[in-house]
Amino acid sequence: MQIPQGPCCQSCAMPMNAPEDFGSNADGSKHEEYCIHCYQNGAFTWPDAKLADMIEFCAGIMAEKIAMSREEARAQLRQFLPRLKRWRGEASCS
Repeated sequence: MQIPQGPCCQSCAMPMNAPEDFGSNADGSKHEEYCIHCYQNGAFTWPDAKLADMIEFCAGIMAEKIAMSREEARAQLRQFLPRLKRWRGEASCS
């Protein structure tokens, strides 16, 4: 997986290129580290998600939007997502 240029979500790795891509803090201000899909109003939108859940979810999106198999997407995500802030230290990414 190629590391996105510019800021990317520290939960799902979505590139955040436009102001509307960024999540929001409880006070409505822009959150600099998480995207609109992962973080809204100062909280994760999927608070109980595990790294394996995010890998599976993102693999489906990648397989649909980028011409690659779901398994290839999973393999790339297993290498990349554990390095993101939300997932650092979580042991299981199967």
